[in-house]
Amino acid sequence: MRTVDGRVAGRRGQATRQKLLDCLSDMLSSSPYRDVKVIDVARKAGTSPATFYQYFPDVEGAVLEIAEQMASRGAGLAGLVEGRSWAGKAGWQTAQELVDGFLDFWRKNDAILRVVDLGAAEGDKRFNKIRLKILNSVNSSLADAVAELQSKGRVDKDVNPAAIAGALVAMLAAVASHQKGVSSWGVKQAELKPNLALLVHLGVTGKKPAK
Repeated sequence: MRTVDGRVAGRRGQATRQKLLDCLSDMLSSSPYRDVKVIDVARKAGTSPATFYQYFPDVEGAVLEIAEQMASRGAGLAGLVEGRSWAGKAGWQTAQELVDGFLDFWRKNDAILRVVDLGAAEGDKRFNKIRLKILNSVNSSLADAVAELQSKGRVDKDVNPAAIAGALVAMLAAVASHQKGVSSWGVKQAELKPNLALLVHLGVTGKKPAK
């Protein structure tokens, strides 16, 4: 791990760098991204702006680092689909665990995901790349699952696996990022999850789940 000027950061420097990132993450939970200033992050971390600039060129650079770390964790969502069965009761369990994992990941990373979505919506390719990194791993795994079922004659041959997977992932991302809004419609979290899982199961298998 190197500083902005190319020096290798020691253990203490790495700890300081991570503390700055942790403090920035906390601030993003309560402050608009563009209102966060270097001096505020440094003060919260108990250090100086000069120290901040040793590790990051600006706040946006630090935000991108947090987003990259988050995206690396998000790639693990593919494990909720890869190698999992979509047959019988096991298929229903797979759908439920995918929905649980997706919603939980979004809740835990809500602040930085909002920043990523904003940057991507504004056309920033760096943020868009991070967003796609999270979604593509799940998308590819779901597409493979549909294609496998199709090869076994369990899904209609006219179905496009990539299109089905893309639609399901887009749906999950949209609902996950709007969880608070959904509750304002009178939908409880306990009701949201099984209904989302039902849609996922129907999308992948074309059938109602066996419960």
